[in-house]
Amino acid sequence: MEIPVVRNILEANSATAEELRKLFAEKNILVLNLISSPGAGKTTLLERTLTELGSRFGMAVIEGDLMTDNDARRVAATGAQAVQINTEGGCHLDAAMVSNALVSLDLDNIDILFVENVGNLVCPVEFDVGEDAKIALLSVTEGDDKPEKYPLLFELSKAMVLNKIDLLPYVDFDCDRAEAFARSLNKGLASFRVSCRTPEGLEAWYGWIENALAEKRGAAA
Repeated sequence: MEIPVVRNILEANSATAEELRKLFAEKNILVLNLISSPGAGKTTLLERTLTELGSRFGMAVIEGDLMTDNDARRVAATGAQAVQINTEGGCHLDAAMVSNALVSLDLDNIDILFVENVGNLVCPVEFDVGEDAKIALLSVTEGDDKPEKYPLLFELSKAMVLNKIDLLPYVDFDCDRAEAFARSLNKGLASFRVSCRTPEGLEAWYGWIENALAEKRGAAA
């Protein structure tokens, strides 16, 4: 049964997200929405990415969390612009929250904006925040059946990052199985096996980001 209030909330969010998408297009800003379970390594991946690409691109992060500004302080330490959104119990960021956070950022000096969503594989997927791409982050310390259990995230994402592969010798996780099911949902899904410790696989991830930015700017030219 369709619940009108839920439909109205999603429709209002979509309208705000489209306004954001137009703004980001005008500013030539690539926006990536990172979605994962808690503890999968979003912030550590961002720290690595911001550090490695920071000399070439202006980057910023909108941090979503239930409480604290711990993650925002970590990413700000890389030199990137950062703003924290505390949802105080809310399970996702929405377009209005992102819109409000933009007043704290210098958009004219941003090439790439990362939205680190609240740790959750369900609610954040349904709320468009004006992003160019959703990124599904999955740690090998989780089950390799996550794409089967939470298919919408992998169906809508443009890339999947399998993180913490340095732990593969110690866990029962089949990367091939996880990728096969995710790609059965989304044939165009890019996949990266990475370790933020070693840092195996990260160059391919960085290359994908650079290509996505070039494609966006090429389409706007």
